[in-house]
Amino acid sequence: MAVVLLMRRHALRTDKIISPLRAASQTRFESNLPRDRFLVTPRELDQALKRNAPSKLSTAPKTIPVCGTWFLPNDPEKRKGYEVYKKAHIRKARFFDLDKVSDTSSPYPHMLPSPEVFQEAMCELGINRDDTVVVYDSAELGIFSAPRVAWTFKILGHPAVHILNNFKLWVDEGYPVEEGEQREFNRTDYPTPSLDTSKVVAFEDIKTIAFDHNKEGSEPIQILDARPSGRFNGTDPEPRPGLPSGHMPGSISIPHSELLSPETKAMLPADQLRMVFEQKGVDPKHPIISSCGTGVTATVIDTALIQAGYGEGVRQVYDGSWTEWAQRVQPSDNLIVKSE
Repeated sequence: MAVVLLMRRHALRTDKIISPLRAASQTRFESNLPRDRFLVTPRELDQALKRNAPSKLSTAPKTIPVCGTWFLPNDPEKRKGYEVYKKAHIRKARFFDLDKVSDTSSPYPHMLPSPEVFQEAMCELGINRDDTVVVYDSAELGIFSAPRVAWTFKILGHPAVHILNNFKLWVDEGYPVEEGEQREFNRTDYPTPSLDTSKVVAFEDIKTIAFDHNKEGSEPIQILDARPSGRFNGTDPEPRPGLPSGHMPGSISIPHSELLSPETKAMLPADQLRMVFEQKGVDPKHPIISSCGTGVTATVIDTALIQAGYGEGVRQVYDGSWTEWAQRVQPSDNLIVKSE
């Protein structure tokens, strides 16, 4: 069965110092970040910033840190991404608001933005298309929402995107941070991008895959679910009130925390990631779709697959994920499975 890919449409500076990627125009600039790696280390980012730091005086392509911090709506500490950004962020970092740079007309949270919405955000944040962006997360969570922001950049065609692995290590290793409100940036003239719909799968396609699960002759498409096992099994509640927990027929539970170091919250080395996928029974020769609660930690799985070099075929993300699924399937469909 072929998957039919459908796409839903989706301050003034008050900071102070508190402690001591490329698509560059090939004739003007060459980033010193490794082009063959999606994840970069704090040391690599520090060196890149020293060489190609954001500057109001230069129009040359730059290396720009982008903070993509976001927290679940049921966060026990009631943290908000921008509030955490104000407490400590990489110097001259831009804050990317997942909830605002999205399809706000959708009933589902932070769905992919339209090309026009993304373009306006880039202009306001002072990012040019030939700048290298390095997205990072909160020190508390290590890697959580930064992959979603980086995936958004990639889906909308930004050529040079990396993820910092990770901000907790950046802080622990003594690299400089600053506090305060986001700076004002010179507005850029970012061109209208195009969406790469080949990397996104929609509800109707997932429903077809679920109905075809275990049917003779159906294509073995794998759905990897990044939510915690309790929510996957249906024994723990979802963070959004009224939403049933459970999982899609045939999906595989890979909690995103299992892809991170328990000490540093950084992504595991490639060989350990491959071991996780192998132990979970993920076949690299068959298509893989990543899902989660709202399409955020699904991209942690997608990033881990890239980091591990795992998967030979189609690799996609279900944008609406469980929040859309649980609201749109009918009880008579029997498409919400709870483990015994």
